[in-house]
Amino acid sequence: MIVDAEAGIGEVAWRLDPSLESQTNVARFADFLRSRGVELGEDYEDLWQWSVDEPEHFWSAWADFAGVAMKGASGVVCSADPMPRTRWFPGRRLNYARELLAGHEGTAIVAISESGERTEITFARLRADVAAFAANLRESGVGPGDRVVGILPNIPEAVIGLLATASIGAVWSVCAPEFGPGAIVSRFAQLEPTMLIAAPGYELGGTDRHRGAELAEVLRGLPTLRRIVWVTGHTRARPVDTAVASCDWAEAVAAPAEADFADVEFDHPLWVLFSSGTTGVPKGIVHGHGGVLLEQLKLCSIHDDIRPGDRVLTIASTSWVVWNGLVAALGLGAAIVLLDGNPTHPALDRLWQVAGAERVNVLGVGAGFVHACAKAGLEPARDHDFSALRVVTVTGSPLSPDGFRWVYRSVGDVWLTSQSGGTDIASIFVGGVPTLPVRIGYIQAPALGVRVESWNENGEPTLGRGELVVSAPLPSMPLQFWGDPGFERYRDSYFTMFPGVWRHGDFIEFSSDGIVIHGRSDSTLNRNGIRLGSADIYAAVEGVPEVTEAMIVGVEIGADYYMPLFVALTPGTDADDARAAIRTAIRTHLSPRYLPDDIIVMPAIPHTKTGKKLEVPVKRLLQGKKVDEVVDPGAVDDAALLERYAAFAAATSARSAR
Repeated sequence: MIVDAEAGIGEVAWRLDPSLESQTNVARFADFLRSRGVELGEDYEDLWQWSVDEPEHFWSAWADFAGVAMKGASGVVCSADPMPRTRWFPGRRLNYARELLAGHEGTAIVAISESGERTEITFARLRADVAAFAANLRESGVGPGDRVVGILPNIPEAVIGLLATASIGAVWSVCAPEFGPGAIVSRFAQLEPTMLIAAPGYELGGTDRHRGAELAEVLRGLPTLRRIVWVTGHTRARPVDTAVASCDWAEAVAAPAEADFADVEFDHPLWVLFSSGTTGVPKGIVHGHGGVLLEQLKLCSIHDDIRPGDRVLTIASTSWVVWNGLVAALGLGAAIVLLDGNPTHPALDRLWQVAGAERVNVLGVGAGFVHACAKAGLEPARDHDFSALRVVTVTGSPLSPDGFRWVYRSVGDVWLTSQSGGTDIASIFVGGVPTLPVRIGYIQAPALGVRVESWNENGEPTLGRGELVVSAPLPSMPLQFWGDPGFERYRDSYFTMFPGVWRHGDFIEFSSDGIVIHGRSDSTLNRNGIRLGSADIYAAVEGVPEVTEAMIVGVEIGADYYMPLFVALTPGTDADDARAAIRTAIRTHLSPRYLPDDIIVMPAIPHTKTGKKLEVPVKRLLQGKKVDEVVDPGAVDDAALLERYAAFAAATSARSAR
């Protein structure tokens, strides 16, 4: 029931009807624990506290509740090794794909193209296609540990490719097709893949975009490929001529086969997700079968309240970890809706139209999308039937108070759950619980099993704004980074600020009303929930002849995310001509998603004396800090230059305040 769609910050806007609490998955799990003799209070806080105080008991009980079948002799749940070398369920065996597919019937996938073409796939058909493609992989010489990579949009073939690869114990990785060839090669070349599943084109913004030239460049950068499977059912683009053996998708799944799932170790590599490439070559984040399975089933069940037979629609590209979480909903017997192309084409209302028409129960969107709908004055509940819609999840960036109010004013009686997590753990740190009230501007609670805290610069816990840290291991923390056997990059990424404690790179604040995420504490770009790699942008922009150097930052200003690109130009260059060339380079080599909000010409780019670009200090300037609060002027190569950036930041802040 809605309490107050115009509630103030921290006030209750929605609360679940008490008569419905017993139907929620979190209530069912609590009852399951009590039936096993666990003494729990009635509040979620009691359940969370038990889950972090008794992690071995919690994760073992969760696996049983979720119906995850593990083979092998039972033993310790969690090794005593400190992060990042902690091992979970050592000696136990399972298979991620089998757990997602077994025992479910009815609709599994509803695929909708940008042009409106609709395909429905049952669990029986999905299992058959996964088995057929897995057999094709084996016949092609792909075995456990080999890498299979995809360049695919949000279509069923991507889901089948992931599950078939997992079923044989091979390792999966995927890039969305709009990535530039350099960005794709910088990721996949690290993996030395055996097989590629590729779409030679994709639909976006009403245009069928052919990528033949770009794919030819990618193929030249991946010399280890032995086979290519071309996926063309969604595009008029044709496969690229290549000396590598190839076939089309229809041929690859034509021969029926028996399902054959390899039993692999709990921590056997499942997939490699890539970081944004902020500080160089993107990091390959390796997750394991068991850790991802337990963590994502918990996310979908407890924190999204997805139930068997639900229809789940999440806006995500295949390169974003949210897509992986959408696939995991299959494991609860839900049907996933794959909406390909631009979800706002031909109009911003299209996503809401699809949600209503498909009787979606759980809808996942980015905060930026909600803010855009609010600014446009959209009223989707007036035009569409949302009687089936029960849950709206929001992630990617902080949701503003006005965003909360807009959902309750213009969408209706739904549980709105704002979440924050990361590619790093393929899940969330903090999020929603349907039995708790929704308060304007606040995330409801920490996720079960996650000992998430706010620490100040001295490594001391604080309820106020501080660094988001996780002080105890999680099953879905990365096994390692690809090509980092000594864990050096892994430790540098998460454990240098507070040795032995995971520091994520977000600012977080706890209060009696809930949790607030204040944005990134590092320099990663995060626009509309999609992390963008500055290294990829630099490769494209600094390749423009008119540009001598560039620097890009992203910063939350109020409810908006501002992403300016600073450039230094060659002498005599016309600024407008340079801006046009830069935009063309970004569109050509990356995608329109990487286009900055402004391109600002500066005399030079500021650095530390060791040559590192001052991205974080400039971000802090845009957040209203003074120069001496963000950097030691003696540690930079040109202190006077930094004052120019401070002046720009002050002018920007003044404009946004008006």
